[in-house]
Amino acid sequence: MPVDTPLLIPSIPSDAPFSADQKVWLAGFLAGLHTRLLADPGAGAGARGATAGLPLKVLYGSQTGNAEALAHTVAEHAGAHGLAADIVALDDVVLDEMAQWRRVIVVTSTYGEGEMPDNAQLFWQALQAGTAPRMEGLHYAVLALGDTGYDGFCQAGKLIDMRLEQLGAQRLAERIDCDVDYEAAAEGWLEQAVPALAGVAAGEGETAAAPARPAAGASAVPSAPAAPAYNRKNPLAAPLAVNRRLSGPDSGKDIRHFEFDLGDSGLNYEAGDALGVLPLNDPALVALLLEQLGAGAGQAVAGHDLPLGELLTRRLEIGAPSRELIHYAGQHAGDAALSHILAHGDKEALAAWLWGKDVLDLVAMCPSAARAAEAVLPLLKPLQHRAYSISSSPLAHPGRVHLTVASVRYRAGGRDRGGVCSTYLADRVAEQGSVGIFASPNKAFRVPADPKAPMIMVGPGTGIAPFRAFLAQRQASGAAGRNWLFFGDQHRASDFIYESELQAFKQAGTLHRLDLAFSRDQSEKIYVQTRMREHGSELYAWLQEGGHFYVCGDASRMARDVDEALHAVIGAHGGLSAEQAAEYVNGLKREKRYVRDVY
Repeated sequence: MPVDTPLLIPSIPSDAPFSADQKVWLAGFLAGLHTRLLADPGAGAGARGATAGLPLKVLYGSQTGNAEALAHTVAEHAGAHGLAADIVALDDVVLDEMAQWRRVIVVTSTYGEGEMPDNAQLFWQALQAGTAPRMEGLHYAVLALGDTGYDGFCQAGKLIDMRLEQLGAQRLAERIDCDVDYEAAAEGWLEQAVPALAGVAAGEGETAAAPARPAAGASAVPSAPAAPAYNRKNPLAAPLAVNRRLSGPDSGKDIRHFEFDLGDSGLNYEAGDALGVLPLNDPALVALLLEQLGAGAGQAVAGHDLPLGELLTRRLEIGAPSRELIHYAGQHAGDAALSHILAHGDKEALAAWLWGKDVLDLVAMCPSAARAAEAVLPLLKPLQHRAYSISSSPLAHPGRVHLTVASVRYRAGGRDRGGVCSTYLADRVAEQGSVGIFASPNKAFRVPADPKAPMIMVGPGTGIAPFRAFLAQRQASGAAGRNWLFFGDQHRASDFIYESELQAFKQAGTLHRLDLAFSRDQSEKIYVQTRMREHGSELYAWLQEGGHFYVCGDASRMARDVDEALHAVIGAHGGLSAEQAAEYVNGLKREKRYVRDVY
């Protein structure tokens, strides 16, 4: 093409025989093609340079990494439709800048009982404030991830979707609320949402993004984490090489150390990542459920490729009852208490009523379900993997991945019960038996990039897992930064897991401070947050020196108490008001110096 030949702007004739949706898609495609040709006239001849197109912001809020990974999938779809995607964590968004954007897709998970994920909390605070700017020029769509087992299913996505509409932004695709098996639903939604956003005309002053041509071999699409060879659909069958009890014989807990042999599998991970484990249900519970249903393990099930016994063992959740089964029981069990609770929507009462109950308990309550497997199976959720914080570093433990897991065990309703995955690992996987596993990256939860930066870790009980990995990582890499661990449990004599290893880290100069809190060894209960307050002056000094603050463990109690203690320490030793202390903590979050791995 001669250099003086003008490029005509592509358009769709008004009488073209296309539907409205087709016109939207074609408009986006042609706009993207046009902008690519402007940026690189050779592109039309088959050149494969950097993607040039109208900009799209892909914003993500992620607690465990799923939403972040999905954001990269969105970017790939955007590139295919002529859009230039920029992937940004929600907490890195400046609202005044966002108000000038034209196209946005929000991908967010929901944490806990309907809360924003950690890296979206600052964004949400700003978005819901009365000072948030109007966003009439913004066109958006929201993809929400959640779990229907929680009352706050996809609540974070719902709230962001509603608030953007309130601020005047234009919703171009209806929000999708995805359950734990989200991949297929998300892909289908993107096939409609991305073309709709591609069809949004350029705004005043908006120009097509024209990134520099990448070096040979470099990708033109925003770099995504390398797709793992193993995932929950394709796990690695890894031998369980070590199953060792950590807690003492007098402990009220059964905490185990597990090691999986990775061999030459190529499964890679980093300190701070989680490990997904695919469990099998307890065969004793499966047998009881089959008996209750009056069915044999080999019974064929219409629409399934496995017989009933295998379905109940490998595919279906028979521990925690689904919402569908709970409501079925409310209608058919004749239990006045349950019917009353469901009629009034009393969440706390329902949680109390459900405590200790599994699928067998609810099926046994329903005469109509007895001897009717075909009625029960559609009410069960798919059996999901369990994610555990990895407690090893690949630098210190090559060819192995370690977990630190508390086996859940209790008795209720005349039966001994246990956690689906924790007892599977502890009791039912023989030494060298294979377990389906895969690594789940958590890029936000990493040792400081600066090897000299101080590191403060708060991890009672099994919350120590990632910090054992962090210490091993820093020791193996020769990082010079100081390390401080707050650890505790009930009794020092029986619950001080990894004691010898922690002492070895101290002797080697890797662990500079170790503060312990064993709550039941004295009349007054002492917790890790107690020790934080006691040593608040030094803690604050470490933060002032650029320290990174990490928390791992129970979100509902410990993590909240630790957060309150952190605010109090900063306020008291920094001479700050409550509002100023809160802003200091927010600054730590913005700088990625206060991060949590909580559950």
